[in-house]
Order: sequence, then structure tokens, then C-alpha cells
Amino acid sequence: METIISYFETISSLHRGLILVGGISFFWILESVIPLFNLRYEKGKHAAVNIFFTITTILVNFPLAFLLLASSDWTAVHEFGLLHWLPAVPLWLEVLVAVMFLDLLGAWLAHFVEHKVSLLWGFHLVHHTDMEVDTTSANRHHPFESVLRFLFTCFAVLIVGAPVAYIMLYQGLSVVFSQFNHANIKVPKKVDSVLSWLIVSPDMHKVHHHYKLPYTDTNFGNIFSIWDRIFGTFGRMPNAAIVFGVDTYPDPKQNRSIKSLLRIPFNSYRKPDLSEVLKR
Repeated sequence: METIISYFETISSLHRGLILVGGISFFWILESVIPLFNLRYEKGKHAAVNIFFTITTILVNFPLAFLLLASSDWTAVHEFGLLHWLPAVPLWLEVLVAVMFLDLLGAWLAHFVEHKVSLLWGFHLVHHTDMEVDTTSANRHHPFESVLRFLFTCFAVLIVGAPVAYIMLYQGLSVVFSQFNHANIKVPKKVDSVLSWLIVSPDMHKVHHHYKLPYTDTNFGNIFSIWDRIFGTFGRMPNAAIVFGVDTYPDPKQNRSIKSLLRIPFNSYRKPDLSEVLKR
């Protein structure tokens, strides 16, 4: 564990980039070998749109990285945060606690809030309009949403009191797990069910991408599935019944247009009430 922490404490931008590219490449190939759904789409063109948003996410995160470092340094100087308040525990347990709560506050909470606040939902819609969910969908986020999620990560760092090494480890895991649970890969149902008790599995997250409520408002997790189970947002749905996308943006052509996607948050939009959806 000490070796892993030492590596992430000084991890270079190149290595972080390799984690991102390596993950996408691995799951991209795996999707071709064991696909879950027979998606009828031009995989390259679909990826191009999502990679554009991946690049904007990188461009947002890179200049803001100093805020993460500043947040971490502040907690160290002031001995603030969960890790500073805990009694002495083994390193592996401290790292696990840090990653779990960074995942709760930086990913699950951010995602939950985006679904519940109409203004933020408008930006998050860019992610949900993807009608062919695969591993490249993981980073399909409007630039403003990337800023919002970064701020939630800073908040998580402050509350957890996480050192830089733990933050880098968490972010590396977060990227790979997001690529994994978005990937269009077929995992044996029993294996997926077992995995979903601990981590967010592919089948579990696909439910979140169903085009109608109430399923859209389930399974907000990224790494650990425990948070959805604790907060009552865990949902199940047969794979065969899942339809990707969102019912308020049903036009495939617009959902593949970068220009149209960037405009979505500024369209006149109101998230439908559950009662309205059930009447359809």
C-alpha cells in the first residue's frame, strides 16, 4: 500500500492521461468482443462527440487543479477533515475510508444534486441524451458540469481532509470505474449482481440511463454501490427493457450534434414531474 500511495503522490500528468486513454481503449475493445447491446450506430462518429466533451473536461480540470492542492494543503495545516478526526488506523483502512467518502461527496452527491436542481439538470442532460451508451459516454459532460463536479470534488477533499496522494488515487479509480460501468459489455448476470453489492456494475448503471423516470433517478453512484443502497436510490430493471436517452430529447440527430448539445442548458426546459411521466 505504501508503494501505491507513493506512486500517486507524485503521479505525472502523462501517467494520469495514460490511465484515461488506457481505460477507454481497453473497454472499447472489450465492447467489440462481448457487447451487452447490439447498438446500431457508427461507433467512431459516436466516440468523436464524446471525446470532444472528454477534452473539454480535461481543459476545465487542468487549470483548476491548484484548487484541489490548496484544499488538501489547508486541511493538513488546520488538521481539518474526517481523516484528522479518526483514531489511528492501518494505512489500507485510512485509504479506503478516504476513497469511499470522496466518492460519496465528490461523485454520488454531485450527481444526485444535478438531478434534483432544475438549472443543474439542464447541464447534466448532455450526458443523458446519449442514446448509444458505451465506454466513451463516461466523460460526456457539458463544460459547466465539469466545473460543478470539480467544485464538489474540492468540497469532498475539505470534508475528508484528504492528502494529495489519496485524491490522485481516487480520481484514477473514478475515471476507470466510470468507463467500466458505462461500457457496453456483457457481464454474466449472477456476477454482475454480486458486483453490484460492492461496486457500480455495468448493468446497475445502465438502469440510470433508461430514458424515463423513475429509473433516471436511480443508481447515482460511480465507484461504490453502497451509497445508493443506503440512501434508497438503488434500482433494478431488466436489460431488455432499457432504452437509452431521455424522453424530452428524443431526436438522435440533435443528440449527436455538439452544437445542439452545448445549447441544451440554455433551452427552455423543465424537468417533468413523475406524475406527468406516468400519464404518458
